[in-house]
Amino acid sequence: MPQTRRTHLKMLGASLGLSTLPSGLMASDDTTTDAPKTHVVEMLNKHPEDSKQRNVFVPDILRAKPGDTIRFVTVDKGHNSASAANMLPEGGQTWDGKISKDVEVTLTTEGAYGYYCTPHRSLGMVGLILVGDVSGNYDAVKAVRQRGKAKTVYADIFTRADALLAAEA
Repeated sequence: MPQTRRTHLKMLGASLGLSTLPSGLMASDDTTTDAPKTHVVEMLNKHPEDSKQRNVFVPDILRAKPGDTIRFVTVDKGHNSASAANMLPEGGQTWDGKISKDVEVTLTTEGAYGYYCTPHRSLGMVGLILVGDVSGNYDAVKAVRQRGKAKTVYADIFTRADALLAAEA
């Protein structure tokens, strides 16, 4: 039976409704919370909650565990995600997505990873991923000199990252 948009939306609504049930009522093959996860980061022309913020990753800061996959999704064309060579842990995975194409990276090395959109880096389209124990390179990544609006955006990201890490301690 062909699936219409209306049928798809009904099924989506039903599945979202199930996600609000108490966990004991949901069937799940995953009995461990340590299983690798896939995190989605959207590449957007403007922030969905603040239209004054242009050329953004949402979320722009992400907490992950070693082995988790990060999927950068092109919501608006003209963006990509690339790892910043000077903002990676030693031996950390690198990536360089093509413009207007989704890219996935599985991060197995603990540490802080800075990334950016190649055409919009100077406009502040940057982000940070914190994988596991970030103490090995967090301060070095935080100290990397930034240019343009990336400097302001990273200052905000690191303020929030500092608070996140302090709350975990």
